[in-house]
Amino acid sequence: MNIKPIHNFHIPVMGLAYTIDTPIRLAHLGISSVISIIDDEIIEKMRSFYSEKFNIKYKAISTKTYDYRCERITAYLNMVDDIVNNKFQAFKKDLISNIVTLKNFVAILPNTSLIKAQLQQFISSKGDQMADLKNYVNDHLSPGSIDVNIMTKVDKENFLKNEQLPNIYNDAHSSLRGFAKSKLSSSMVLSAGFNPKLYSYIEQFEDFYPDNNDYLKKQIIIKVSDFRSAMIQGNFLAKKGLWVSEYRIESGLNCGGHAFASDGFLLGPILEEFKQRKHELIESAFTLMVSSLQNKNKHIPSKPPLMKITVQGGVGTAEEHLFLLENYNIDSVGWGSPFLLVPEATSVDFETRKLLAMSKENDFYLSNISPLGVPFNTVRGSSNEILRKSKKNYGSSCPKKLLALNKEYSPKGICTASKKFQNLKLDELLKTKDIKNSQEFSKEKEEIIEKSCLCVGLANAAYLEHGIEIKGEKQGVVICPGPNLAYFDSEVTLSQMIQHIYGNGNILSSSYRPNMFVNELKMYVDYFKKHISKLSETNLTEQKKWNYFKQNILNGIAYYDEMFKNLSFFRPQAETIAAELQKYKLLLLE
Repeated sequence: MNIKPIHNFHIPVMGLAYTIDTPIRLAHLGISSVISIIDDEIIEKMRSFYSEKFNIKYKAISTKTYDYRCERITAYLNMVDDIVNNKFQAFKKDLISNIVTLKNFVAILPNTSLIKAQLQQFISSKGDQMADLKNYVNDHLSPGSIDVNIMTKVDKENFLKNEQLPNIYNDAHSSLRGFAKSKLSSSMVLSAGFNPKLYSYIEQFEDFYPDNNDYLKKQIIIKVSDFRSAMIQGNFLAKKGLWVSEYRIESGLNCGGHAFASDGFLLGPILEEFKQRKHELIESAFTLMVSSLQNKNKHIPSKPPLMKITVQGGVGTAEEHLFLLENYNIDSVGWGSPFLLVPEATSVDFETRKLLAMSKENDFYLSNISPLGVPFNTVRGSSNEILRKSKKNYGSSCPKKLLALNKEYSPKGICTASKKFQNLKLDELLKTKDIKNSQEFSKEKEEIIEKSCLCVGLANAAYLEHGIEIKGEKQGVVICPGPNLAYFDSEVTLSQMIQHIYGNGNILSSSYRPNMFVNELKMYVDYFKKHISKLSETNLTEQKKWNYFKQNILNGIAYYDEMFKNLSFFRPQAETIAAELQKYKLLLLE
């Protein structure tokens, strides 16, 4: 039975491990969340940890196993599914028998929820309708979805001795296969760009095709930053008979982790285009999908499957949450970084959570620490940063090699955060640069050594929280919150966070917080000003690119000018918002 989700928010993937066990913690409450499945090592360690915790039979999957990455991922996801289903059955029994549990659950449901209204009636009946309550719970409640995330470009080739293995044993391919072979009925989120080889590989797995009842056991979600990208990727998959069940729109800069800045396109206008043109996505993809399914002699749905549009990045108030749902017809809103302050929800060690709560606006910044060469949102003062700056020897030992993608020195790839790569680069720098010009030398040296080992750093917090032994070189914790976390300044309970989302409480700090759209605008203006300051007057191609970027921001400001004038939302902030829009417009036109 396909039961509609009871919540209208979801918890996106965060890092390699911050949401590695979030479904185990929260799915029984109907909350959907996303597990990263790119790092098989932490997945295997978490399987061992939870097998012991829940007294589940465990057999280790060795790296000597030929397809160990895939097998580890499948085994972990199957275990998570079992644990969630067991917890959900126990939770339903508790709801029916324990009035306190029922009241606490009702308190975290959306105010507009029909389920909330009905359950409140059962509470008012004072136990006279327990049989009806049991039937209602069984018919209307379901666990949150156990979704997975694959960064499509983290798809390193693998070797057996010196022989390159076939593409299906690449890292992202193996992760995809691990999910496809699992018993989960949930979604796979594809993020960080378009990988045609990986997308084509999905064709091999039947669970991604509609069955005779038009049911998709496994669904595809694509994280996108604009409508054009959604159309291209959706049609690519539709030509293979595959349906994109959700486009997950994320702010280019006002987000956690890697920041993929758009060409100056702001979130509001992007959402408006999806709202106006969603039917084009559906019609175009369905036509192509039907043709492909006919050619493959597969079942053809009688109508287009459901397609959701969701959004995440920078939302921080109940009013913003509700506005996104109502104004843009959004199906669900992603709340990520604020949940790093909720011990019940995410795997974060005590010291790092304390750092996040204490950090202010200027502590959150867009760094260059990622070996992928993509700007990376982080916070000052992490244990990883402190360790890196105190080390006399540069670089990481690179134990996992998930980001060993640079082929400048080896066809097998080397990670730019590794000792090997940084030593080679520093040797080159010493040979080619005049050390007497210390300012230029220091700058280029810092660009080499500032890269951090994300593979280890993004996993360590989960190990520390669960008391799992950390072997190898001491790396500390890398944390990747979005800048929006600056306005949340204390650890909170799950109930407090959800009631904040739905407008039944407030956990924001007392300091001024700009509207989410204005805050993103500021980030884009700062990003533009930073890059334009380095622009050579003779580089006409770059000038054209940044003029286009600037014009898109100005178009976005014009859109916001009109939008905010005609809203019933955000009335108390109207004058402040108008003044801020004008300020950033003038900054662009300087």
